[in-house]
Amino acid sequence: MPGISGLALYLPPYRVNLEDWCSWNNQPWDKIRKVVGHSFRMRGPEQSVYTLAANAVWRLIQAYDIDPQEIGYLALGTESSSDNSAGAVIVKGMLDDALATHGKPAMSRECEVPEFKHACLGGVYAMKGALRFLATDGATRKAIVVCSDIAEYERGSTGEPTQGAGAVAILLEAEPKLLHVDLARSGSASDYRMVDFRKPFARFRGQPQRSDGQMQDLPVFNGRYSTSCYVDATRQAMNAMLARQGGGRRADYFHTVDAVFMHRPYHRMPSAGWAMAYLFALADGDADNHAELAEYARGTGVDFNDLLAEIAGASPNMRERVAAGASGDDAFPLAGDLMRYLRKTELWTNLVAGKLGLGSDTMRDLGNLYTAALPAWLAAGFTEAYDATLALGGQHWLALGYGSGDAAEALPMRVAEGWEAAAAKINFQEALGAPLNLDANQYAALHDGHPADVEPAPASDEFVVDHIGETDQADFRDVGIEYYRYVPAREANHAQPATAHKATG
Repeated sequence: MPGISGLALYLPPYRVNLEDWCSWNNQPWDKIRKVVGHSFRMRGPEQSVYTLAANAVWRLIQAYDIDPQEIGYLALGTESSSDNSAGAVIVKGMLDDALATHGKPAMSRECEVPEFKHACLGGVYAMKGALRFLATDGATRKAIVVCSDIAEYERGSTGEPTQGAGAVAILLEAEPKLLHVDLARSGSASDYRMVDFRKPFARFRGQPQRSDGQMQDLPVFNGRYSTSCYVDATRQAMNAMLARQGGGRRADYFHTVDAVFMHRPYHRMPSAGWAMAYLFALADGDADNHAELAEYARGTGVDFNDLLAEIAGASPNMRERVAAGASGDDAFPLAGDLMRYLRKTELWTNLVAGKLGLGSDTMRDLGNLYTAALPAWLAAGFTEAYDATLALGGQHWLALGYGSGDAAEALPMRVAEGWEAAAAKINFQEALGAPLNLDANQYAALHDGHPADVEPAPASDEFVVDHIGETDQADFRDVGIEYYRYVPAREANHAQPATAHKATG
């Protein structure tokens, strides 16, 4: 079956250390460290969501020695688009500039260039599209999916410490070198949740002018409601996947799967989602499952029948909760009490920390990458396993993606034999690099769109935004269109004039 053969990351060098951020904002570092992570990256001067994407793909092409003529599918998964017409083709144009600089042929003109959007799930949808391409008319070619995002939240909001920026490029082939993806047994879930997490264009009305020419893409979100939506959607996707597995109790799968990778907006969310999914599986299970759940209820001091009424069977109607003014209430309060109790038990050590542990600590330094968060965790897991010489061949993994708004995908995977050769090429540590730690004033400048107050890190073997068009005349218009430039490794930034590559409709 088709699957993943390579992974490459690009992270901007501008980093906010969350311990510093806590001191700037009088926030409890111990809590932020445990719940959120250690740091996050920010888009810097001369960077955009498209340059992040192109830089990740360029690193993938080089690391895996990909013939650009063999690429038949280049998809972009993002929720940070700044162009409402073009997307992946912008990335393709930048790559052709770099290929020409290195004396290599351009990418094939016979290449599909779709963009996928559904909050943080867009990259997973793009990957499913690539796998279907490889299983049908593209069986003899290669596919690349790049997940690229810029997560920004209003300063002073509860989401502020969960920001991030970066991109992950994924090489997919009919005969994968890292992971076989079993689409035939995958699970999908979707349901409209209105005010979960949205980005309506109305946000842009009246925005103050930014000197970097970008719009500030701050989401409209409701934190506790979004958490309830996440928990419910991942449960439904798991149910759909497990229904295709055939035989056995659903709760047993949680013990037999070797490793789990989930969408992670911040460090603690995946463990909470996975633990809650297990409680739901017990509630939907047989008498033995109910007996286990009842034992946890007694330990927590929760009435078992009340718990069962809360989590067994049908999902709560989230839209009705909004209409009733209850969106700020936890939809699963009793199950939440159980989850907090279970954190102190051996079950948590084995079922949660044990299954979600591979690469998890490394991810604390990336922040929220939206669509790129899940593939980045896969890259971190493979890197950690390779460094530790773990025996992974034939293991069964689960990738569980989520997109606010509200949808989830559960993808069963199997680690390829001989995965080590492909994993050795993943550039995770190189992508982490030697970041530039921002002070409070530099952070505010980048966040609020005044990058001139931050000295740009020298670009090397990467793409930058050279300038943004301002012409609006009858015979030529390029207002708002980004022009890009490839900076070879031997150059310093701005060492040569711009090449004329732009996004056009």
